[in-house]
Formats: sequence, C-alpha cells, structure tokens
Amino acid sequence: MDATREPAAGHVNTPLFASGPTLAELDERARDIFRRIVESYLETGEPVGSRTLSKGGLPLSPASIRNTMQDLTQLGLLGAPHVSAGRLPTHAGLRLFVDGLLEVGDVGAVDRQAIEARLHAHGRNFEDALNEASSILSGLAGGAGVVVTPIRDAGVKHVEFVSLGVERTLAIMVFADGTVENRLIRLPAGVTPSALIEASNFLNARLRGRTLVEAKTDLAADIAQARRELDASAARLVEDGLAAWGGGEAEDRALIVRGRANLLDEPGAADDLERVRSLFEDLEQKEQLISLLDGVREGQGVRIFIGAETKLFSLSGSAVIAAPYMTGSQRVLGAIGVIGPARLNYARIIPLVDYTARVLGQVMNA
Repeated sequence: MDATREPAAGHVNTPLFASGPTLAELDERARDIFRRIVESYLETGEPVGSRTLSKGGLPLSPASIRNTMQDLTQLGLLGAPHVSAGRLPTHAGLRLFVDGLLEVGDVGAVDRQAIEARLHAHGRNFEDALNEASSILSGLAGGAGVVVTPIRDAGVKHVEFVSLGVERTLAIMVFADGTVENRLIRLPAGVTPSALIEASNFLNARLRGRTLVEAKTDLAADIAQARRELDASAARLVEDGLAAWGGGEAEDRALIVRGRANLLDEPGAADDLERVRSLFEDLEQKEQLISLLDGVREGQGVRIFIGAETKLFSLSGSAVIAAPYMTGSQRVLGAIGVIGPARLNYARIIPLVDYTARVLGQVMNA
C-alpha cells in the first residue's frame, strides 16, 4: 500500500499504520463491506450492523455479512462499542480507509471564492490573515481550525513606529525576504513623537540584518544599557515592540485555535463528554500542538494523524488534518489544519485544508 496519494485537490502525505493489515489482505467482498461500514460511520457516527448493510443494497445475506465483519474485527480494522451493537472502524481501520479507499475531490467554486475573498481582504496584515484562516477552517470544516505562526528566520531590514493616537502605535517591521509585519501596541504613558523616532532608530541600529531570534537573545542582555541610552518611554516602547513579535521558539510562537464549540455539535458528544473534555485539554497543550504542526513542515502536502498515531491525541482519539503554508519559493512558513473527532469528513476537509494553505501562502508572499 502506498501511503502517498494524489487527489485532485493536492498532495496527501500520511504516515503508515505500520503494524496494521493492508488492502492486499482483503478480498473484494471484505473490501466492499469494510468501505461501506466506514462511509456509513463517517456520515452518521453510529455503529453499522449486518442488517443495515443488507438493506442498503449489498447482495449478501446478513449471516454472510456478519462472517466477513468478524474477519475484519479479528484483523483489527473494526470494533464493537457493545456486545450486541454493530461495528465501528478502529483507528487502524480509518487509517487504512484514508490511505487506500478514500476518494478526495476538489474544493467547490463557492468555497474557493469565500476562502480567497476572506484571506485577500486582509492585505499584508499577516496576523489578521492567520486568524481568518483559522476561522475559515473551523467554519467550513466543522472542527477546530488551528494555525501555528511562522518561524521568522529572515533578517530584519527596517523597524518603524507610527502613532495611531494617544494610546496606540503601529509597529512596522520589514524583513530581508520582503515580507512586512504590523503589530498594534499600546503606548506607554508619556510617549512623545520624538520618543517614537528614538525607539525606531535604536532598533534599526541593532536589528538590521539579524533575525528576531538572534535579536531577542542579544538585546535581552542590552536592555539595562538601553534604558540608560533611551528616554524612559522610548525604552519601554522598545521592550513592548520586541515582545509583540517574539522569536522562533515554540513557547514564544502563537497558536491560533478557532471553533472549539464545533466539537460539541458532533453526534454523541453529549453522551461522551469525557472524550470532549480530554480533547479540549489536548487543544490547550500549546507546545505539543506546535511541535505536531511543525512536523507537517517536513513534507509538502496534507498530513493526517489519527488517534494514537500522535501521542497528543492518544486519550481523546481525535484526528488532525494539516498542511504547510509556504512562500512562492517553497519556503515553509508554518502549518494550518483542522482538529476534531476521528470521524471527520476527510473527503471534504482534506481539499479545504490544502486549498486554504495554498491561498494563505499566496497572501503572505504578496
């Protein structure tokens, strides 16, 4: 079985469930029954019984179907929530289905237009674009949309503070790779126009050509000296300006999550509040989530993680569909994705994540 598939919407790169069975081990009947069970489960969230399959047009007796379902259960592809219930796909079964049987289409014209319009509406305001991308996925995909902000490894070219009134200033940072980032900062009391210029000049002299990670480390040691060199309000502005960006370390990078409420709309969520609670706790594990999404940077295309395949979601049994967003020169900036129950609508969400990541990359490269 090939773990890499090429759907119409883009490249999908998924890790193999190494110890599980392969499609080659299933005959045509078993493959058909397995596919029908998984598709029904993904649609309804309910266990599937032999009579349901028989009435659904499968030209086999319930007894024959039960025998095949038992074989699939012994292979670890199906499980039963209760002794008398029908069967549900296990995480290994879902992995096999996604890798070998899932038919992924393309993003519809209406969704394409909505994604493009909403992301391009923010122009070069990357922070707003990242927030919007997360909201788009939570709305269209029905799970929790997540985005991890880029690792900023380009050198700084220019810094400027622009007053927006008594209490706020716009910090503008231009990087050597041509990107521009803006941050709104609350002004320290008593900041004058000359203090804004003084703070800009101080940072331009010390940041030019250095990455934010380098600058943050070096300037931390210089902050006492900076306070002696600068007006007190300008010194505070320098500190706040640097804090607004942060470096490339996981604990300093932003993780944007939208759509937690969607997870409560899933069928059976009210009956499985412990699983939902566990998932909410997983979503709060910022460093682990950033690490997981950073792993998506290693390969182009969509990556899919189901249940225990990732340590983070081993208890809640959830799934992650994520893709990197990158510049036109194929330099990966970060990752975007959807987190939800294992019965996500993979056929719809995979192309949505792929397309949103590509448009987000275009916006950030404009």
